[in-house]
Amino acid sequence: MNLKDQKAAYRIYLYLGALFITSLVVSNLIFQKFFYWRPFGDIEFLGAPLFEISVGVLPYPITFLITDLISEIYGKKKANQVVTAGIFASFFSMGIILLANWAPAIESSPIGDDTFSQVFALSPIAVLASMLAYLLAQYVDIAIYHFWKRVTNGKMLWLRNNFSTFSSQFIDTFTVVSLLCIFGVIPWELYYGLVISGFLFKVLIAFIDTPFLYLFVYILKRRFGLKQNEEIQLDF
Repeated sequence: MNLKDQKAAYRIYLYLGALFITSLVVSNLIFQKFFYWRPFGDIEFLGAPLFEISVGVLPYPITFLITDLISEIYGKKKANQVVTAGIFASFFSMGIILLANWAPAIESSPIGDDTFSQVFALSPIAVLASMLAYLLAQYVDIAIYHFWKRVTNGKMLWLRNNFSTFSSQFIDTFTVVSLLCIFGVIPWELYYGLVISGFLFKVLIAFIDTPFLYLFVYILKRRFGLKQNEEIQLDF
């Protein structure tokens, strides 16, 4: 690969990383708002609403699509680097929020201390729970993705995309909801509904994003002339 293509590949990797980190940080900031996802009407499971979901899950599946894309084009090492950067960005953003929450609001401030604290005060706890779950789920996702990539010799993209995402999303949903209940952020009455709802929603998104993964992989492989199972090796 010539120098021009190396620079283009690096820029694309940089933009994908930016999208990944933005999606991850935003999901941790907005998680306290919940909505009903009702594809089959009002359903309860063990007395809990089945399709009650945090808006934090809306950008979250994007992170798994991006890591799968980076894994396919740039390899396992680069995917893990983006995951690590995302963890750092999330904790750094929480540090800024804690500092902002500590600073007292003036009387003319459009947003007072109580409102700001109500919206953001639980974020550090949520990030701790989310990051523990996320760290485990993302590394599982990348490991399973590359396992199936080796087994299929780079074929059957849909198989490694969905198998890795299903496994990692279940781990993520189960772990984060459990930790949020343990920390008292959400009541245990919502536990089963949130676990099942979150996992089903993410599975649906995984099915939906598969054609997009095929499209992006096709575009990038054609742009850089990659053969089957070939990856771009960035010099850093």
